[in-house]
Amino acid sequence: MKFMRGLIKNNDRDWFNARKPIYERELKAPMLALIDEINHAMAEFAPDHLRDPKKIMMRIYRDTRFAKDKRPYKRQISAWWAKRGMEKTSGGGFYFHAGPKEVLVSIGVYMPEREQLRAVREWMAENHEAYRAMVKKILKTRSTGMTSIDGYELTRMPKGFASDHPADELLRARNWGVHAYLPVEAALKPNFGNEIVKRFRLAAPLIEALNGAILDAERESKGARGINFGQLY
Repeated sequence: MKFMRGLIKNNDRDWFNARKPIYERELKAPMLALIDEINHAMAEFAPDHLRDPKKIMMRIYRDTRFAKDKRPYKRQISAWWAKRGMEKTSGGGFYFHAGPKEVLVSIGVYMPEREQLRAVREWMAENHEAYRAMVKKILKTRSTGMTSIDGYELTRMPKGFASDHPADELLRARNWGVHAYLPVEAALKPNFGNEIVKRFRLAAPLIEALNGAILDAERESKGARGINFGQLY
């Protein structure tokens, strides 16, 4: 935490490079060990999301190519468990980050690409009651502090959906899932991995349903393209 507070105040390459051994020893190595611990637990309820810890841990370096903010480093360390086969797209997954200002555990689908966005919305149109029930069940476990994530809803209903659809805010959303903010001190305790796993496990059925919607749409799309191709001959 001391290193991260210093990085926030001195977000430049000279400061970081002079202290890179500290980052490697005090942040990267413990983070990889934590991810490995979480991986072992997730094998029971989300085996398709497991990869080498080095691939799950996110880079400390920011992509500033198209950003107005040119600071080169992130203000937290983070990890993202994508579903196998969806690593380079969006899909639903498990995420957490820890820094001196906040600790966030989040499970959901975030700003997916256009095809996945459409797939989730079409699934929501038919399954909004089931989705709401799954979220309600998660939120009932109050000890986890889970709440629904910000959907960043559109002001208007997306094209192709009735304006009075009962899934209103779910269809206008661009994010779906749940998250919890933990005290910063949580990241310094020996049971931090257990706290993350507890929330990941609780929301795993939600991720399975959302990814299922995306994969079903992809399979239907591939099947349709195959049929059209065959009709040319």
